[in-house]
Amino acid sequence: MFPPDLIVDRLQHSAFRRRFTLKPPEYRYLQEHGLEEVLQHAESFIATRLAPAHPDKDGKQTPFRGHPVFVAQHATATCCRSCLEKWHGIGMGAALTTLQTQHVIDMLARWLQDQKAPLETPRPPRKPAGKKSPRSAHADERQGVLF
Repeated sequence: MFPPDLIVDRLQHSAFRRRFTLKPPEYRYLQEHGLEEVLQHAESFIATRLAPAHPDKDGKQTPFRGHPVFVAQHATATCCRSCLEKWHGIGMGAALTTLQTQHVIDMLARWLQDQKAPLETPRPPRKPAGKKSPRSAHADERQGVLF
């Protein structure tokens, strides 16, 4: 296993890994449930989706959103066994040891603790159904513009 500080440094140089941030719903979930409870969820996810020697759907077992842990797994390259091997030096083909599982949880905790509140962008108001936009062909004809 590689040292956590080395892994974090490498991850910070990956444009793909850096793009992962918690969206407002995931951040709210983390705030409402707390880090301790979210890490308990992480332990369960890791035990079923990552720890087996040959996890089901390896490489596709971790969704990209829907829970703070899923986002953190992609951000920390703890999402599948091939990422664990490449980024963390944890080989494939053998079940994770207790020490390796704790390493994954520690990496997730470190990333989750560093997350800042995301900016919530207001949604634009919906247009009422049935009304035509002011840029319809008829409006342009009235203004003397033909297509």
